[in-house]
Formats: sequence, C-alpha cells, structure tokens
Amino acid sequence: QVQLVESGGGLVQPGGSLRLSCAASGISVSFNAMAWYRQAPGKQQEFIASITTSSVTNYADSVKGRFTISRDNAQNTVYLQMNSLKPEDTAVYYCKCSRLGYWGQGTQVTVSS
Repeated sequence: QVQLVESGGGLVQPGGSLRLSCAASGISVSFNAMAWYRQAPGKQQEFIASITTSSVTNYADSVKGRFTISRDNAQNTVYLQMNSLKPEDTAVYYCKCSRLGYWGQGTQVTVSS
C-alpha cells in the first residue's frame, strides 16, 4: 500500500520559512519523480516543484528562487524548503508521486501577520 504523508505546515509570518516533508511508504522516492503542488481557496491546483530520479529540479515561476525541492533517499522523504514566504503562498500543499499518480493528504500553509 502506497502512502505519502505530508507534514511541516503551519502559520508563519510574511518573510518567514517553513520546511515541508513528504514521507513515502510503499514506493521508493529515489526511483520515482516526485512533485509538490498547492491549492489555495477558490483557486485551481498549481504545480510548485518537481525532482526527477536524477535529481533534476523544476520550479514554477512564482516560487523560483524562494523554494527548494530535495530528496533524502535514506529517509525515503521529499522536502520542500520554503523561504521568503508571502501571503499569496497560503494554500494546502500536496506531495505527488508523478509517475504513479499517488497523492498525499495535504498540509496547510498559512502566511499571515
């Protein structure tokens, strides 16, 4: 059974940082392209970042230079380091196994003063 469990969300002030984690079971993150998406209230789901099996990364323009996706194969976990957070980054963030189409349950990120 495949599970992707996100954690690390919360409330942060503008300019702050958070690191999201996506712990995988039933699949190996080292052998699968992984991605992060987000969905804000009333908006469509948005691609944020991806990492391939050869560690090539790709980012949405809206987060480029502020967010970093990475992978720890030993922990079987994918991370999203988010810096310089803005109120418009407020959303539920989801982890996805791109190749197999599995999604996590999401973690809420709220950026507000």
